[in-house]
Amino acid sequence: MSKVKMIFMSLFTLMFLAGCGANEVTQTDPTPKPGGLEQDKVQVVTTYSILYDIVKNIGGDRVEIHSLAPIGSNPHEYDPLPEDVQKTTDADAVFYNGLNLEAGNSWFEKLMVTAGKSGQDAPVFRLSEGVQPKYLTTKGKEGEEDPHAWLDIQNGIKYAENARDALVKVDPEHAKVYQKNAEDYIQQLKQLHQRALDQFNQIPKEKRYLITSEGAFKYFCSAYDFEAGYIWEINSENQGTPQQVLEVVQLITSKQVPVLFVETSVDPRSMEMVSKETGVPIGGVLFTDSLGKPGEEGDTYLRMMESNMNVIMNHLQEQ
Repeated sequence: MSKVKMIFMSLFTLMFLAGCGANEVTQTDPTPKPGGLEQDKVQVVTTYSILYDIVKNIGGDRVEIHSLAPIGSNPHEYDPLPEDVQKTTDADAVFYNGLNLEAGNSWFEKLMVTAGKSGQDAPVFRLSEGVQPKYLTTKGKEGEEDPHAWLDIQNGIKYAENARDALVKVDPEHAKVYQKNAEDYIQQLKQLHQRALDQFNQIPKEKRYLITSEGAFKYFCSAYDFEAGYIWEINSENQGTPQQVLEVVQLITSKQVPVLFVETSVDPRSMEMVSKETGVPIGGVLFTDSLGKPGEEGDTYLRMMESNMNVIMNHLQEQ
């Protein structure tokens, strides 16, 4: 046998023995999963950060949640990553908003099919179930549902109740945990809703105009007695076209609107153009489709709604 052939055979033998050794370790000494009880938690996927926070408040330590659309992004249109597909496939429960929110490019529907969650028995829950929908009015979109129901805190309470019922269904052994968490959380939401009513009643009716980039505040304005105006109606349509800007400028001028607002999840340039055209200042920044980053303003559903209340109240009182 040549020297080269002997070296090759030796290397092959070593590789074979190493492979056998690795298999033996795997079978007799499997690596334990980190976190101890982590594997017993309910594995949950939510489509965006606001739902993440609501479900987390109801689920507490019993749930492990993966949120799809990142904080600050647009959940109307999202391109799921491979990790999202795997998490959704493995999930014990998937929570989505519905009401036309996740409809852009049918991304959510496609994800459900890919993840095998498209059947009627799949653990997929619409948190807006029971909400009285409002509808879009833009030409070509008439009759489509406006998704931003959570901006009325009364609807946020419905979301919390639906999250509670879904988790009880998926994990009935811990029903009392979910029911107690929901009771405490809903009480906080009720108190915030009442505070919003009390605060906004201090603003004269003629000042209650809420002009934003996206028309996301229909539910909010209905609940708290404001008139809504916007540049475009929903983020999935063309944004800041000359015609849209012209129409909102005319509205602001005719109604003598005192202040404008821009949202955290949209490009502010269109509203800055409107402000320049009308001479009306931008008063502050509001949360709509996303929470704030952890540790910053509006980083929970309660705190984002409280922040919106304070920004609107402070700037309209100044005028």
